[in-house]
Amino acid sequence: MTYPSVDRLQMVLAESVFHYAKDAKKAAGRALGTLVEIITFYALKSWGLERHVAIERPLPEFANAGITHNVEYTIHPSKTLKTLEYRQTDLPITAKKIVRDGGLGLLHLPVGCSKCTVLLTKGLILRNSCTIADTGSLFYNAYLDAPTENKVKCTIAALHSKPFAMFECKRVGIEEGMLKGPQTIEKAKQGAYVARTVSSLQKIRFIDGTLGGLIQRDDGTLCCKDFYTLMAEIIAGNDREMLANFILTVGVVSNHGNWFTSTNHNKELKVLAQSYDWLLFLSDNGIAQFIDELLLHPKKKLCAARNAFLASYTGQKGVNQFTKVQIALAADAALQWYFASQSRVIESWFNIITPVKKPLAVLRDELDTLKNKNWQEIHQ
Repeated sequence: MTYPSVDRLQMVLAESVFHYAKDAKKAAGRALGTLVEIITFYALKSWGLERHVAIERPLPEFANAGITHNVEYTIHPSKTLKTLEYRQTDLPITAKKIVRDGGLGLLHLPVGCSKCTVLLTKGLILRNSCTIADTGSLFYNAYLDAPTENKVKCTIAALHSKPFAMFECKRVGIEEGMLKGPQTIEKAKQGAYVARTVSSLQKIRFIDGTLGGLIQRDDGTLCCKDFYTLMAEIIAGNDREMLANFILTVGVVSNHGNWFTSTNHNKELKVLAQSYDWLLFLSDNGIAQFIDELLLHPKKKLCAARNAFLASYTGQKGVNQFTKVQIALAADAALQWYFASQSRVIESWFNIITPVKKPLAVLRDELDTLKNKNWQEIHQ
């Protein structure tokens, strides 16, 4: 790293970007959390999952739909319906305009299911995973294709409300004068609770301390064996009963001087590691390299992303154009280029905590396998 720690890098951001804030270090810490979410989202995009992603969509607990949880990203079965083309002079591209032009009326959408979202504003701010309509069992998202100088294309996709995977990001920073963030264990427990309650594949602990998996078939019979063996069988197979309510849970955690390291597991990390199916540790070196190349010493192709970040943190409200939900169009293009050209380097930023000794390529393969299942038949 260029800096001895991310804590020191956080202080540099506090001094150079967030000097206007009452608590500059805290403001810089929140921005670091946003960067972790951005890294996760653009990694998913680079893996070809963009048109399956929903952002902060309520996720119900398994067999207990009265309780839902907002997680950063859920990954859903998706079917591309139509591509629309607009001129730059047609901006903004609103959900109402897309529903009107996309012929979604032919799908007999109920009254009131359309959203008031905007895919692309006149100021060229993009809304990622823009939901334009929601019927309950299905929701419809619009995704922006690569724009040209005069034209903008967007693709409409129908996504099933039940996801097959979810990603959640967790980060806590240190307050001045403290050795540890005061909410560290509470955030760990919160993430662990969600990870353990949303999927039909339940985790149990065997008497010898190993992790077991338990799933119930429609006739009430139980299937129980080693957790990761059972999970692998479910993902690789085509058993409708096993797949219908299965959700692969992935946690992305970062330390930044507070929780742990990837080789030094304290209580918080142990709680998360036994709860998520996959737990990825975003290393200090990784986040430091991203900040250095994005903000401190950007290449020309990344300047648009840096400008969007700086424009979002001026002390004024309503100007944010650098989040997982909305981002400047030029910044989006810059980040897509960066993640495509640096894919191997970026994947090296993630240390796998669990499953033990499995590379990130296995997670990508599992997501790809799940993406290509016949979900229409599974959910019928």
